[in-house]
Amino acid sequence: MVEYRIGQAAELLGVSSDTVRRWADAGRVKTTVKSGGKRYVDGADLARLAIEVAGERRRDNPRRQSARNRFLGIVTRVTKDGVAAQVEIQSGPHRFVSLITREAADELELEPGMVADAVVKATNVGVELPAEF
Repeated sequence: MVEYRIGQAAELLGVSSDTVRRWADAGRVKTTVKSGGKRYVDGADLARLAIEVAGERRRDNPRRQSARNRFLGIVTRVTKDGVAAQVEIQSGPHRFVSLITREAADELELEPGMVADAVVKATNVGVELPAEF
């Protein structure tokens, strides 16, 4: 059985550790207490909660789009040349780099400090496991 510390669960869900503790106290996610009094979240229950939380966030979005993977973040860099633009967005611990046309970047008036969605739609997604987590 895979288990995560409260801080790890919070990072995976994109919320604070306090939020995970509140959810655990309310019975929204199962935790166990190990030696030293540390609380751990069951991996399968965390996966269920992650889907639930993502669904809550999607319902708040009034847009109708085919892409399902949206990451709200802040534009950190915009580099333009004659035809293309490279846009970097930081969303929590995730950094997204998008290559779009310069025309699109100009129309959106993209600049560092703006809030934007990194919208990911791919037919091929690789999966890797971290060395340690």
